Amino acid sequence: MPSNKKIKMKRPSWDRYFMDIAQVVAKRSNCIRRHVAAIIVKDGRIISTGYNGTPRGIRNCHEGGCKRCASATAPGTKLGECLCSHGEENAIVQAAYHGIAVKDSIIYTTFSPCLICSKMIINAGIREVVYQDRYALDDNARSILKEAKVKTRALKSGK
Repeated sequence: MPSNKKIKMKRPSWDRYFMDIAQVVAKRSNCIRRHVAAIIVKDGRIISTGYNGTPRGIRNCHEGGCKRCASATAPGTKLGECLCSHGEENAIVQAAYHGIAVKDSIIYTTFSPCLICSKMIINAGIREVVYQDRYALDDNARSILKEAKVKTRALKSGK
């Protein structure tokens, strides 16, 4: 005989679900300094993922591919010397590589995007950025995302 009792299940929100997946993707990063990832979601489905690391065909960061990452360079300095691609960049590029449109999608990223990634997000037509942690060098990035009317929001832990 069927029960009319409803079973209460603890399920993550969609935002938490997608951010948790992004955090797993970040584990694939080969960067020595920081593991970052992004996933692009459209109509409730993951259409692309990306994590930070050296470009395809280049020695991985942890194998000496990026001399900046392997050096004692202070955080936030000599960023132009880093060979690593960012998680957001790789997610956008992977979608393009496979012919997948990202217009009107949402990007979930483990850190708020830098200026270059923010420009890519705007030009790719991504409408929203959801991030876990704030990147220290993102003031200009936040400003242009706001001006371009790309919604940004932090996902609080556990939500």
